[in-house]
Amino acid sequence: MKKINCLRIAFVFLIGLSTQAQTKVWTLEECVKYAIKNNISIKQSELDTISASIDKRGAFGNFLPTASLNANHSWNIGLNQDITTGLLRNQTTQFSGVGANVGVDIYKGMQNQNTLRKANLSIVASKYQLLKMQEDIALNVANAFLQVLFNKENLKVQKEQLVINEKQFKRSEELVKAGSIPRGDLLDVKATVASNKQNVITAENALLISKLSLAQLLQLKEFWDFDVIDDTNAKDENNIMSIKPIDIYAKAKESRTELKIAQTNLEIAEKDVAISKGAYQPTLTGFYNFNTRASYSDIVVGSTPNLENPTSVVGFVEGTNQNVLRPNSLPVLGNAAPIMDQFSDNKGHSFGAQLSIPVFNGFSVRNNVERSKVALEKTKIALEKEDLDLQRNVYTAFTDAKGALNAHESSIVALESREEAYNYAKEKYAVGLMNSFDFNQSQTLLTNAQSEVLRTKYDYIFKIKILEFYFGIPIIKS
Repeated sequence: MKKINCLRIAFVFLIGLSTQAQTKVWTLEECVKYAIKNNISIKQSELDTISASIDKRGAFGNFLPTASLNANHSWNIGLNQDITTGLLRNQTTQFSGVGANVGVDIYKGMQNQNTLRKANLSIVASKYQLLKMQEDIALNVANAFLQVLFNKENLKVQKEQLVINEKQFKRSEELVKAGSIPRGDLLDVKATVASNKQNVITAENALLISKLSLAQLLQLKEFWDFDVIDDTNAKDENNIMSIKPIDIYAKAKESRTELKIAQTNLEIAEKDVAISKGAYQPTLTGFYNFNTRASYSDIVVGSTPNLENPTSVVGFVEGTNQNVLRPNSLPVLGNAAPIMDQFSDNKGHSFGAQLSIPVFNGFSVRNNVERSKVALEKTKIALEKEDLDLQRNVYTAFTDAKGALNAHESSIVALESREEAYNYAKEKYAVGLMNSFDFNQSQTLLTNAQSEVLRTKYDYIFKIKILEFYFGIPIIKS
């Protein structure tokens, strides 16, 4: 028995901890900010912005000189010409060389300048794309948030209806005992109670799924204790419905991110055309080269008479045919000069400019220009399409919001009528003037009217948010 009591105490303690953990509820502003900070798609878009910045550094690097160092060391083994004697002999020689090269583009058909301008535009486009991603995420979060609120209120309606029907079941039992209604009516009410319990379970599942969807959109890992605050009312706080659709459209053209993206893409395409056309023009490049070398072979340091072959005939005197003799000598070899001295003595420099004029390249430049022009026309069409889509979306959003407001107001009127009809039916059923089937029908119509009020309420709220979105009013205030 003591063991059972301890288990009960522990269970109550854990329930208390769980209740404390669930006290945190999220507002719409908190949900949107958290999603923007943690959403995977936004993180990917942020990486695209970083990549665009790297591309800009690469474009700026085209203006800087290129410099490189080189070094080599080689062995020549076998039959080689002796550079000291000019004779062929089997030997192994070694050579070392070092050098440096510097080059700079002086003129390249304005391609470097246009590439840098394109890189700057790409950064702007990536930032607009990131902003567009954040706006889309905010709108999706708002929709999911409102869906949670709808399911929470719908669950309340179903629970309240279940309580009413359970009371009605007890009341019907008393009426059956008193003989006021037949037992068949009691069975109808009992079936209605069972159906209401099923509706409560369905509403609980819908609420759980909507919370899970919102938590996943926020990239929450611990979503089992996730809940949102339910203090949203259906009202036009910014009086957006009083503004004409044409004025909303004019404001949207100034602020909507998708138009800015399309406009920036058009400017990027124009730079692509300029870059491709630059390949038609000559290029002028400046260069500077430095090199030096060293050899590890013996060198000639002097000469000595050739005692075996002292002289050699190099000609004869005309008329007398007397031979002209030249003394023969042999080179005296010594060690190679110190390496650093050779590097210093053998160094050389070269510099100048190289002009390259394109004459014929198999139509590659021409084809690139034509492709870039086609891409430019596509971006122009895309910009026009974005403008038309924006105009259609604004007018559609205004019409949807107006229709949602009318539907919500009509559902409220319908609910008031259903409540009066239900109260009247309840009075008739209590005195036996209405059977259980007709009474249950009245209850069902009332429940449907309550659900319709909730549905139209949150549909109106979301459509107002969309209309405000086009007008430049953010989902949350920064």
